[in-house]
This record gives sequence, structure tokens and C-alpha cells, in this order.
Amino acid sequence: MKSRALQLEAFDRLLTIMDELREQCPWDKKQTMQTLRHLTIEETYELGDAILEEDLLEVKNELGDLLLHIVFYAKIGSETNDFDITDVCNAICEKLINRHPHIYSDVKVRDEEEVKQNWENIKLKEGKKSVLEGVPKGLPALVKANRIQDKVAGVGFDWEKPEQVFEKVQEELSELQEEIKMGNAEKVESEFGDVLFSMINYARFLKINPENALERTNKKFIDRFQYLESKAKELGKSLKDMTLREMDVYWEEAKSI
Repeated sequence: MKSRALQLEAFDRLLTIMDELREQCPWDKKQTMQTLRHLTIEETYELGDAILEEDLLEVKNELGDLLLHIVFYAKIGSETNDFDITDVCNAICEKLINRHPHIYSDVKVRDEEEVKQNWENIKLKEGKKSVLEGVPKGLPALVKANRIQDKVAGVGFDWEKPEQVFEKVQEELSELQEEIKMGNAEKVESEFGDVLFSMINYARFLKINPENALERTNKKFIDRFQYLESKAKELGKSLKDMTLREMDVYWEEAKSI
């Protein structure tokens, strides 16, 4: 592990380069928080991809890109005298100390769940009116559902056993089937949402991240479908010219790889 001095030296180097780019580079000079926002979101997704791929070199690279964005925002904040990187670092340090009384005070905890419950209760004491205030409105729906369930569980609003959650999944599936029979499209959509929400909750009880699980399935499907496409190309065929039976042969081959 590198020494703290080397770590601080590297961070100082990044801050210096950011100052130079902001002063001298035409592109960097023009950037605002608004113009950087979509790029930051893109970089976050690229980091997520690297983590799922377990590509540690890319994880390192994408972390660097995100760190650059943090430094960039702090630099812009310093130019308007609103905040700088010192304020950013001190703010998160104070937050971490305040929300970890079992480390920095005399509070005792038994396990991870109690830490999470304390975390949400402390946030309410800090002035938040709802434990759900910290869920970003712009999150993708699947991720948002997972965060909502995690947060309400942190204050004790939760099922006791995984079996209860699975029963809820089955109940929601039955209600969906009933609405499908009735043919009311709006209610079918509503019940379908309930099924997804209950499945995401069940994933939490199984210690599975539903976003990661679905993305792994997406990747698996893409790999198998592209194998099918390559086989069709070898045969000089278009997929549209192949029967489902023909395609299924190569699909099963792809599954065995």
C-alpha cells in the first residue's frame, strides 16, 4: 500500500492540473456544472460496467474519471466562492463521523442492520422530513425501487422472513393474471409494476442486487444472441430467413459455451 504522503501528493497533482486546465484549455474553461452533469452520469455507468465485468484496470481508470469530475465541480464552486474541495472533503468527513456514533462515540451496535437503522434515524434528526428524501428522483425505476425498500427497512418497515416476501410475489402475480383476464390495460400495467416491486424486495432478502442480476442477464442474452448472429452469418443466412427451430439449435450451443 502506498504511503499517505504519496496519496496526498497524487491528489495535489490532480488539483494543480485542474487549475491549469481551467485557466488554459478552451474546452475546460467553458464547462459549467450543467454541461458536466450528463458526462458525470455517463462516467458513473461506465464504472458500473467495469465493476460488473470485474475488470479492475478499467475500474481504476473509471474511478479516475469520476474523481476528475468531483474536482472539476469543486473548482467551479470555488470560482463563485460557494465551496471548494476543502469544504467538500470536510463536509463528508463530518457527515461520516456524525452517522457512525458506534465508531466515534459510545453507541453500541450488534450488527450491520442496526448500523443501517441508526443511519436513517440520525438523518431524520438532521432535519430530513422523510427517510425517502435521499432517494434521487432521476434514478432508474429499478434502482429507485431497491433504494426505497432498503431505506424503509432501515427504520423497521419490513417483512420478517423471506418466505413472507415470496408469498407477496405470488399474490401479486395472481392479481396480475386476474387483470390480464379482465383486459384493463391500465390496471395490468399497475399490477405488473407491483410484481416487479415485490420481486425487487425479494431480491433484497436473498442478498441479491436486482440491478446487477438483471444486467448480468442482459449481458448473457447479448452474448448468446450475437453467437446466433455469427452462426447465421457463417451459413450465409439472415436471421429473418431462419426458422425458430434452426435458431434454437445455435441458441442451445451458445448456452453450453
